[in-house]
Amino acid sequence: MQLLQTLRVGIYSLLLHKLRSGLAVLGILIGITAVIWLVAMGEGVSYQAQQQIKELGASNIIIRSVKPPMSSSSTSGGRQSMFMSYGVLRGDFGRIETLPRITQSVPMREIRREFRNFDKVMEGRLVGCSPQYFSMNHLTMERGRFLADSDGNPPNNVCVLANSIAEKLFPLENPIGKAIQIESEFYEVIGQTASREASAAIGGSLAAQEYNQDVYIPLQTLRARIGDMVFTSRSGSREGEVVELSQITVTVDSMAAVDAAAGAIEHVMAKFHKAKDYSIVVPKELLRQAELLRAMFNVLLILIAGISLVVGGIGIMNIMLATVTERTREIGIRRALGARRGDIIRQFLVEAVALTGVGGILGVLLGFLCGPSVRFARGFAMNVYPDAVAALPKAVLDLEPRIASWSIIASFVISVFVGLVFGLYPAYRAAMMDPIEALRHE
Repeated sequence: MQLLQTLRVGIYSLLLHKLRSGLAVLGILIGITAVIWLVAMGEGVSYQAQQQIKELGASNIIIRSVKPPMSSSSTSGGRQSMFMSYGVLRGDFGRIETLPRITQSVPMREIRREFRNFDKVMEGRLVGCSPQYFSMNHLTMERGRFLADSDGNPPNNVCVLANSIAEKLFPLENPIGKAIQIESEFYEVIGQTASREASAAIGGSLAAQEYNQDVYIPLQTLRARIGDMVFTSRSGSREGEVVELSQITVTVDSMAAVDAAAGAIEHVMAKFHKAKDYSIVVPKELLRQAELLRAMFNVLLILIAGISLVVGGIGIMNIMLATVTERTREIGIRRALGARRGDIIRQFLVEAVALTGVGGILGVLLGFLCGPSVRFARGFAMNVYPDAVAALPKAVLDLEPRIASWSIIASFVISVFVGLVFGLYPAYRAAMMDPIEALRHE
């Protein structure tokens, strides 16, 4: 009952100065709203940056075939002949894709070959792959379509040309429906990918990759027409290699699970490979970059929140100090009537917390308008200044605020805490007044 009475008296005192109390509430409201909005925008930027890092391959694990040192050779008539079988197996692919936390696995086989269109010849990379290779490597189509599951079952002689290959072999014509020669086989062109910038090497995580000199055929077609064995001749020696798959790229459901998934893959591979004829590449640099980016955003948001709330708290302290000065005579009368110092402290703390609490509640409500406000502002700008908006980077146009639940709870709790902290000194100052001097105050 005493607390309710104190609260009633405090609210009544605040209502006697509606403008001043309203301005104090407005200061906290703006501070809390700014914190929620800034956190939401920061979370949106952080999420977008995380997605870009993820697209670079931060959640991918690459299992590559690695040629072990030459261990056996035979000679015949002065000519040396070597034959070696190594690398990732199709059975490995079947076992890996059943592991937990794996959302996608894409096998591929690559061989260097010459591609012909009558007298036009160009060397490039022949890639046997599945349709999922297209999205995993962020390719886009210039013409036609990419490979489909039906192209490999049964194996069809169809291919998709990368941009540079298409321009070299078909400089003045549309390649769709035409044919190119690979060794003794002819392949119908069903698509052409758009030009794509080469991916840069990232430490030991990802190798540099050139995509504009590739020819893509179904993995089943490569196995049926070319096979797993590849022969090369060098200065009197003939070498043969049997490689079922050059690489398997798996995608993990979250970046946090990459290390655990890599450990499971290593266990499976070691069980079926006596020799170390494979390597497992985990994008450590990208994972560290993602963690560093997240930490930087968190520090930035904490600094922004701290500055905003300190400014609001100073405003509350200023108003409460002015209130103490104005109510000096009231404090003297209450002390003369028997009020203790604790009662005076409690009275002014209740008023400070009431101001910050109301401001916190209104700030949280306005915080939920962040997303609609940003979308409205973006739509308005597109209608009024379409050229200027169109010139902005796509990342800016696609930015969406993401309200963090913790920022809602923390903002309200901190607003009340600010009322307690910054209201404590004015309350203590009021309680320490000498009653006789306070009664003499005019």
